Amino acid sequence: MPSTGLILDPTAYDLDRVIADVDTIRRFNPQRFECEQLSAVVYDDPETRVVVGYKDVTEDEFWCRGHFPGMPTMPGALVCEAAAQLCSYHAHSHGLTDGKVLGFGGLDGVRFRETVSAPSRLVTVAQVVRLRRGVMIVYRFQCFVDDALVCNGELRGIGLPAPQSVGSG
Repeated sequence: MPSTGLILDPTAYDLDRVIADVDTIRRFNPQRFECEQLSAVVYDDPETRVVVGYKDVTEDEFWCRGHFPGMPTMPGALVCEAAAQLCSYHAHSHGLTDGKVLGFGGLDGVRFRETVSAPSRLVTVAQVVRLRRGVMIVYRFQCFVDDALVCNGELRGIGLPAPQSVGSG
């Protein structure tokens, strides 16, 4: 366990108490199809700005066949993407983005401590540590499989310009 300790005690949330399913998440996050890396949100405390969600990692994931054959291991970039999508959901659902889509602005201090294999449930806990509304938001995050810390660090989301529709000039 890192010296900063747990963001939230696991007894504070119930993985069976879904407060945002995939359909609800899609109202806030633009990712679709194989890019969706968040299955559910199970905890959201506006006062402490802590959010918990999970990704059910299945043997049907697009990366299982080739990363690594016979030992499907979730790529670290996708573990970070799962954390980013949880943070994006949180920021959008609490109006912290001024309506802007959040993009990756950076990762700091990320450590991979264990592998994530299919099948498993990747649980992510995140908390806002800095906020410049509509410009940048920084979250610290911790990812777990069962009781094992598999990844932790900080990620920065930045407001992206509104996408241009096809054919607009």
